[in-house]
Amino acid sequence: MKKNLHPAYRPVVFRDKSADYAFLTRSTRISEQTIEWTDGNTYPVVDVDVSSASHPFYTGRGRILDTAGRVERFQQRYGKK
Repeated sequence: MKKNLHPAYRPVVFRDKSADYAFLTRSTRISEQTIEWTDGNTYPVVDVDVSSASHPFYTGRGRILDTAGRVERFQQRYGKK
């Protein structure tokens, strides 16, 4: 294998500020910011906009579209009389 071809794969903290949620995983992302984790070590931190703690699919706060109502309204306006 060629040396210095792949980026460094190391522990990184991903933080979702909107949900006040952070998790430690391994990644190749680079960040100048650091955070002290619960284990006492300091890791680079990457801020994300959406995580499983704030995404509507995972939290159940998603909107449900009323497709049946839309079809009925269409039929009333343009359907056969």
